[in-house]
Amino acid sequence: MENSKIKNIAAWVIAGLLTALYLFSASGKLMHPEQMIQMKLGDWRIIIAIGEIVSSLLFLIPKTNKLGTLLLSSYMGGAIIIHMTSAMSIAMPSVVLILVWVVAFLRNPELYKLK
Repeated sequence: MENSKIKNIAAWVIAGLLTALYLFSASGKLMHPEQMIQMKLGDWRIIIAIGEIVSSLLFLIPKTNKLGTLLLSSYMGGAIIIHMTSAMSIAMPSVVLILVWVVAFLRNPELYKLK
């Protein structure tokens, strides 16, 4: 198999899994607000969930994946800060953020060229 085809398949698989993860996370915010209330974000849970859904779908769509990458990077940065200030592990949001960047690199290697 050609190297670029393998990269493309890997990018799609990881992007699909990440999108499923974000959609699952957003549904949890909408259906089970307890954790959001505990983190004192209960009033914002609907807006956060909608942002998560929109960002993940923009990330999945090839024409808008650069914007989705930017939005998900910002979202995950916020999640890391919330985890830090709530004395929660930052491992999961950090790994997810790295995977977002891996997909961005596989899809758009020109983003990482220093010129």
